[in-house]
Amino acid sequence: MKAGTNMKISGKIMYVFVLLTITMVMRLAGLVMTVGNSSVLTCPLKGNMTLLKWTITPKAGGPCTLVYRVDTNVTHRTNCSDNINWTFRAGLPPALEIRQVGIAQEGNYSCEMATTEGNFHKMYHLTVLAPPRLSLSCDEQGSPVCEAAAGKPPAQLSWLPGSSSTAEEKCHDNGTVTVLSKFTACSTNVTNVTTCMVSHPAGNWSQSIACCPSENTSTNIFLYACIITCILIIITLLAVIYYFKLHSDRPCHRTKPPEIAPIHSQQDDTVEVEPYTTYVQKENVIYNSVSDLTVGQNLPQDCVQEHE
Repeated sequence: MKAGTNMKISGKIMYVFVLLTITMVMRLAGLVMTVGNSSVLTCPLKGNMTLLKWTITPKAGGPCTLVYRVDTNVTHRTNCSDNINWTFRAGLPPALEIRQVGIAQEGNYSCEMATTEGNFHKMYHLTVLAPPRLSLSCDEQGSPVCEAAAGKPPAQLSWLPGSSSTAEEKCHDNGTVTVLSKFTACSTNVTNVTTCMVSHPAGNWSQSIACCPSENTSTNIFLYACIITCILIIITLLAVIYYFKLHSDRPCHRTKPPEIAPIHSQQDDTVEVEPYTTYVQKENVIYNSVSDLTVGQNLPQDCVQEHE
């Protein structure tokens, strides 16, 4: 019993969900445009129109409103760009024209109409596609590089022949994305001609190029070898110059001459001793003279000493 009740409840929920989904699809119409294209949006008419209003809510920037009154035949616009305006056609209500759409116009467009039979409403969601700019080139190693610049949404890149490379994405402020992919061969037995294929909701493109990895690689190796050799030669020359400069600027250590003892000549000793010798000789002479005199005169020695 409970299982049957649960089944009924689930069925009602699914029914309500489907109705809401159908209602949203009917009220919200999807509109896809490519950058640079033009389009005209209309609002359903039932009875005689008295007032028509468009409200635009872009993803970036403030809302824009356009109002048309039938009784006064007056239009009014607020904060709308120049490429959005009214277009009048005979027997039809005014429509909204978007000329050369840009990414800034992406958003919701709501139409409100007042008629003798009531008020009607319709909404569009505008999606703007920006096709990428494709470029294919060879890098310094001679590998093909494919770039899909400023695409919205991001482009899908693939290679022919197959490649194991992964794409890199770079987002921009305006909502576009640049995709970059470098070719990496799955095997060595591949031709020099490679093709980059771009898949995008705005279209598909492809471009081919021939690169020479072997020649470029050998050239780069030779260049690197030359640069390294030159650097080593310069370092060696600088080391030799520094070595010679270091030894040439070293100060000479002069040996101190041995101290020479002063030489005293024999003449100096004679000069120094001579006064004493002369004095002794004089004393001896005097002594001898006195002795001779004493002996000659038979004088006592004491007298001689007193006399001295």
